[in-house]
Amino acid sequence: MTKRLTEKQKEEILRSFKSGIAIDVLSKKHNCTHSTIARNLKKSLSEFEYKELLSKSKPFKEKSKIYKKQNNDLKETNFDNEEFKNDPNDPNVLNENIAVSDFAPIDSFFEIAPIDYEMDNSSRKELSSVPLSEVDFPKVVYMIVDKKIELEIKLLKDFPEWEFLPRNDLNRKTIEIFFDLNLAKRSCNKEQKVLKVPNTDVFRIAAPILIEKGISRIVCAENLISL
Repeated sequence: MTKRLTEKQKEEILRSFKSGIAIDVLSKKHNCTHSTIARNLKKSLSEFEYKELLSKSKPFKEKSKIYKKQNNDLKETNFDNEEFKNDPNDPNVLNENIAVSDFAPIDSFFEIAPIDYEMDNSSRKELSSVPLSEVDFPKVVYMIVDKKIELEIKLLKDFPEWEFLPRNDLNRKTIEIFFDLNLAKRSCNKEQKVLKVPNTDVFRIAAPILIEKGISRIVCAENLISL
């Protein structure tokens, strides 16, 4: 709330109060308390003049009630008015004049010709994997093998990060490679050992052999590689 009123505000409050504006309206308009308005008015007016003007002014709530009553009376007057009832622009009249037949079902119909467009019915392309030819391997990678140097072959569904793929893809045979030695060691159990692959071209060379064994994917930390 405003603590002090300016001289300009005081003059405006006095002028408004004399014109019949209530104190509660003035306090809201000038963002101050009811007592602040009354105190400043009493300084400019005599006690008799202040009480007389106060009795003539009506509270904000009472004025709102009067306005609502006048508005309702106007609506009732218009409703009873025959010219108003026959007004074609009135939405109520429009609703009453709409015939029921306007909403009757239409017997006739027309057929829409099918769109002349060739649909691609080919199988969905596999977009999750990267072709082996496009992979830029680091100089050295690591693999996990058993004690007989046999590759550890897994199904793609054994890797939770790829479980969103279709069921057919999840049943693919895979081998896993590691770019980091420590990560490979953490994934190795007592019956296995880590194999260092110093020449990554071996994957491109051995790709046909791996495919013959049913291995079609290589899993690494960054990509799913297709052979």
